[in-house]
Amino acid sequence: MKKALRAYGAVLRLVRRLPKDTRPYYAKYARENFVNYREVDAADPNALNDLFNRTYTHSLWVLNKYSVDQAAADKLKEICCS
Repeated sequence: MKKALRAYGAVLRLVRRLPKDTRPYYAKYARENFVNYREVDAADPNALNDLFNRTYTHSLWVLNKYSVDQAAADKLKEICCS
């Protein structure tokens, strides 16, 4: 649970780097996804690792879409890919 909260916080910090008019959409999108997947079995490490990897990968895609430096996602990579 703590790892998921840290990942969510990191995603929201990345949202702040996006253009101002896109921030509400991506903040809402992130929240909806974290809420939708909170029922994932915490005892299944494969499911959790898959979700964290998707979190990181999707975040990179959004950063690239708006030409934000990928280095901004280093903290998220530490959380999701460790």
